[in-house]
Amino acid sequence: MYHFIVNPASSSGRGAILWKEIEKKLISGKILYLLYMTGGDGDARRFAADITKSEDEVTIVVCGGDGTMNEVINGIRDLSLVTLGCIPIGSSNDLIRDLGFPKDPGKMLEVILNPNRIVPMDIGKLTCGGKTTRFAVSMGIGFDAAICHEALHSKIKDVLNKLRIGKLTYLGIALKQLASAKKNAAIVTLDDGQQIFVDRLLFVTSMVHRYEGGGFKFCPDADYSDGILDVLVVGNLTKMKVLRVLPTALKGNHVRFDGLNVYRAKKVTVKTHDPMAVHVDGESAGIHSEVVVEQEEKQVRMII
Repeated sequence: MYHFIVNPASSSGRGAILWKEIEKKLISGKILYLLYMTGGDGDARRFAADITKSEDEVTIVVCGGDGTMNEVINGIRDLSLVTLGCIPIGSSNDLIRDLGFPKDPGKMLEVILNPNRIVPMDIGKLTCGGKTTRFAVSMGIGFDAAICHEALHSKIKDVLNKLRIGKLTYLGIALKQLASAKKNAAIVTLDDGQQIFVDRLLFVTSMVHRYEGGGFKFCPDADYSDGILDVLVVGNLTKMKVLRVLPTALKGNHVRFDGLNVYRAKKVTVKTHDPMAVHVDGESAGIHSEVVVEQEEKQVRMII
């Protein structure tokens, strides 16, 4: 039995169209499945919680983007009892980019129904403001999160997504956020007690996977099944240097520049002088001056 959680609004409404194509194949193949169609924020999380309320092993297939997947993993009661499949119909899809999934939803459905491999996948968790939230791809505090926050409320994003040029939304917002960024000191503490002091923090991102932000390879050596977070700390750079360096992150070449350093840890604490925007998997987690990031003890099984 497959449990399909579908976000019809993903990728500016393309999710509903693509689901119809997927459903035809399920029916013609006489595949046994249950459908859970989301209608708003929080639905995917509630569906996942309901599906996993027993202690039975289940297979959940997420039809949506990274935001839908984030809701699902936050609804799962016991990660170790779940096998996850993902049919990418979002606008960023950083999760499937790292896992090497076919971009075509029909081909990914075939992989899910006839899996080549099922691999263990790490899940991270963020604690801030008295609340704990899981993430499948990454979390960030600072510049990258501020971009996510503004993009979530951008009216032009939907228009550009329909034209398949949604990344231009992020480019414009990134330039705006960079221009308005103010000096903010921070202390990053890793689980071995190592402390990194940054006079002018741009952002810190803790990553399970290699990509975030629609294709930026911020942690090029991240391994989604090693039980360790890869942490990129970016700071003490002039704004002009940021403009020169960040484009190189599309291929993971940014790590050779001063001011961009990658660390590895199971637990990371970031304290900033002034509160900064925080995101989990591209979704807003508010504005905070302290965040704690850790690996979940249990992994989830992922179909690839």
